[in-house]
Amino acid sequence: MSVWLQDCSWRELDEQRQAAKNVVIIPVGSTEQHGNHLPLGTDTMVAMLLAEDAAKETGVVVAPPLWSGWSPHHMVLPGTITIRPEILVELLYDVIQSLHAHGFRKFIAINGHRIVNISWMQLTAERAQRQLGVKVVLFDPAYMSKELIGLLDYGPVGHSEEIETSQILYKRPELVHLEKAVDNPVVPHELYSVDPCFTGDTLCYVPSTAADQKKAVELAGGTTGSPTKSCPEKGKVYHEYLVANLVKVIRQLQK
Repeated sequence: MSVWLQDCSWRELDEQRQAAKNVVIIPVGSTEQHGNHLPLGTDTMVAMLLAEDAAKETGVVVAPPLWSGWSPHHMVLPGTITIRPEILVELLYDVIQSLHAHGFRKFIAINGHRIVNISWMQLTAERAQRQLGVKVVLFDPAYMSKELIGLLDYGPVGHSEEIETSQILYKRPELVHLEKAVDNPVVPHELYSVDPCFTGDTLCYVPSTAADQKKAVELAGGTTGSPTKSCPEKGKVYHEYLVANLVKVIRQLQK
């Protein structure tokens, strides 16, 4: 039986909910430019791939993904869809509220869109817990893999860099055009670098301006980082490490 909610009949879904002890995963991502070599749906795919593999191991249900996130800084290139965070809060809350009405009590929202989605997802989680009496946890790949990144010799977190590219190379290689990738190494910014592995990350990130993003477009087609260093082997290690951590989170909620 499929782990995806949309593939089930309502009877099948109710049976799976009970077997999964009322735990459900909601993948949250974005649709935005990812350089010359990755698909626009990369961030959502990251969340979906993790959700699906962990759900197969644990039997939990995976809700339909949220394909759009907060992406104003990527509007410089075609295909990007940005939704205002106040709208996204309402959308995710309504999804949780709907699933709660049908018996789900424990929610895991997987963020595939890096730090940009975190703020509004936190607001939604707090509101759902307070108003609905449910449990909501956030699972962010960048923060859930901090211990591993150095061992894989990945560079700093960027955009469509070797971390994202390696994972998609491993899981969806047909969507990656590595021959078109252009490196644009991350430039550290004192006190304001955005990287969970960096002690100088202050979490004070504000989305880039259109002018700043145009520079990245001119240099590397929208990429920040070194995607030419990507490989599926590292992507496999990275993906499986995250799935193992996600399974731990699920098991804790099922106790």
